[in-house]
Amino acid sequence: MTLKYLYISILCILLISTTVALQISEASSYYKSLSKQSTFTAGDTIELKFLFSGNADVYLYCSNSYGSVVLNPIATNTKLSFSIPKSVSKKSGILNWQLISDKTEVTGQVNIKPKTSIKTIESYLGPPSIEAGGTDFTMLVIIPTDDLDNPLIDSTKVEIKRQFLVNQNTSDVFTEHGFGYRNIYSETKSGRILISSEVLELNSKEYDVNVVPAIPTNFEINAERIHDYADGNQITTFKTTVIKDRYCNNVSDGTFVTFFITNKDGYKSKTSGLTINGIAVAELLHPDHEEQWSIKAYVEGMANSNKIELDYKQAISDFDVVFSEDKRTINIGPLKSFMSQRAPDGLQVNLLIYKDGLLQEQFIESSFNGKTKFHLNTDRFPKGNYNLEIKVAGMTKTFSDMSYE
Repeated sequence: MTLKYLYISILCILLISTTVALQISEASSYYKSLSKQSTFTAGDTIELKFLFSGNADVYLYCSNSYGSVVLNPIATNTKLSFSIPKSVSKKSGILNWQLISDKTEVTGQVNIKPKTSIKTIESYLGPPSIEAGGTDFTMLVIIPTDDLDNPLIDSTKVEIKRQFLVNQNTSDVFTEHGFGYRNIYSETKSGRILISSEVLELNSKEYDVNVVPAIPTNFEINAERIHDYADGNQITTFKTTVIKDRYCNNVSDGTFVTFFITNKDGYKSKTSGLTINGIAVAELLHPDHEEQWSIKAYVEGMANSNKIELDYKQAISDFDVVFSEDKRTINIGPLKSFMSQRAPDGLQVNLLIYKDGLLQEQFIESSFNGKTKFHLNTDRFPKGNYNLEIKVAGMTKTFSDMSYE
């Protein structure tokens, strides 16, 4: 029993001595930075050294804006050395480091500056089109970088050059947070602005910005036609004056203009055209009967024109209707226009058939060589009395109580 207590006493003494030894070892561990240089140039070899005593099982944790890395030391008798990899040392900015051990932490930071020589100019411009008038603008952003793709130091001078029509000018900006920018406002005239930049005698590529006309102002319209007869064949051409914005620029080519036509009964139709050199042209076929048109044009939501009126005279004053012996074949024509010439092919002829006051059928045919023919089938129109209406070019002829066998 005495031997058992002896063993227990020896084990307790060993445990207590081991714990004390570890505590003394940890308490005696000591780390101090030996690196005096805290500022480097991107691409330099960076090595961080520490004086230490005690435990050499430590790590160096490094972090910058591009990411983090954990480094193992190269240890000698009293010194620790950490070599920063090139993937980290070539990036400019603040590099934070922290020496990590079981009990002791030492922290610091290294400032990595970009090189003083320039390699490239990154530049961005947008939007590519702005509106004339001096209130709309595009923004030019310039990022001068060294050969390691680091932005140059702040306050680097950037010379911005621009050319518009016959004018050239230059202005300076200075980089901040790695980049410089300039708002470039439009002129009152439309055209193209050419833009470039220069940093430390290195020039960027050329950019261009289109200064497009502002919204159109009200305009005038007119009409052109060969004659004023409603022959359903010729074309009336509608044309705008040169449509301009408030700065007297011609509106952009392709501006959509709609011409609304209202006839004497209040019915509306429309035609449209696109501007070329500020002028829009549209066409519409003449009516086939006496008519009066009221025309007004619009650039939707932006501008409108004056109102003009056109009168169309009746081209066909009369027409002949000839029935066959059984009255089932109806020949219409010849249809003669305003100079007694045959009416153009395609003139619409309507035949309406009534029985007991009710419309039974309506036929529509187009003229050919000034004539049109209808035939009433016995199966569709059996024996009886019918009223017929024939309409041509706004004229109507009625035949009542036509008896069919």
